[in-house]
Amino acid sequence: MVLREAVRADLPAVIALLADDELGRTREQAVVDDVYERAFDDIAADPRNELIVADDDGEIVGCMQLTYIPGLSRHGAQRSQIEGVRVRSDRRGERLGEQMITWAIDQARERGCALVQLTTDRARTDAHRFYERLGFIASHHGMKLAL
Repeated sequence: MVLREAVRADLPAVIALLADDELGRTREQAVVDDVYERAFDDIAADPRNELIVADDDGEIVGCMQLTYIPGLSRHGAQRSQIEGVRVRSDRRGERLGEQMITWAIDQARERGCALVQLTTDRARTDAHRFYERLGFIASHHGMKLAL
């Protein structure tokens, strides 16, 4: 498996991954439309954002978005935000997610980040155990406001 930046041709597979669970089915569209294409273009054009795919011999089996956030807190620390982590349902349990997150942490270190952060839906209890096993700590209470 190779982790690499996504290209436009990967977009259908990425959208399918985002929709490939009980929560995603309620939030994602079934097809790539101009909204997804604009979002992809925005991510690709931003040097602080990376849409990463896990490519297993030409098959996209996972994805995640990495965002590098500058900040003043923690003495001007930069942090890495991991979002939208998905592994294709028929490939779960093969430790692909672990490889992806370990790779993302290494990328954050290479960019000089002081910490890596992520959010995960409260309903994703398996994901909570997964991230805790990799050393993440539920240190904050996240909040969102839908607009």
